[in-house]
Amino acid sequence: MNGSEHRTLVLGGARSGKSAHAEGLLPREGAATYVATARRDPRDEEWNRRIADHVARRPANWKTVEAPRPDDLIDLLDNARAADPPILVDDLATWLTGALDDAGAWERDTSALTTVRGQRDELTRASESCSARLVLVSAEVGLGVVPESRAGRLFRDELGALNAGLAEVCDSVLLLVAGLPLRLR
Repeated sequence: MNGSEHRTLVLGGARSGKSAHAEGLLPREGAATYVATARRDPRDEEWNRRIADHVARRPANWKTVEAPRPDDLIDLLDNARAADPPILVDDLATWLTGALDDAGAWERDTSALTTVRGQRDELTRASESCSARLVLVSAEVGLGVVPESRAGRLFRDELGALNAGLAEVCDSVLLLVAGLPLRLR
């Protein structure tokens, strides 16, 4: 990592190693704030195991903040100071899923989509103005397959727009493929 990189976006497909790589961008011996965007579901044991695996690999000196609601993350970034420990947000695909759920946007209701797009723009603005070192993790979708369902196409389109907006404001953008980082910027 270059010392001048204040904001980094780490993209990758499912199981690409993007989260582990993003974690490796921050010093393990120092403090960090890990922002988890996933929503817990007590009925989903497999999902809860995945969350536990992520927690287990983090250094004990990292603080975890759960931010499952769209405004939770935006507020956290808006209130970060330059002297704060680095912030790692994992991940923005689950953040977007929550935003789409909360707004009831899956059926492409115009007012619901306006709400989600406003939150997406606010997240991009908050990321750009965040004073603390920031590492964002997001899924890269849409590498050629057109989803069969309307909801799948909506998610692909909205996540693609979110990733593109964040890439514009980040100093560094990485794409993880088969565990290997490719520097895009």
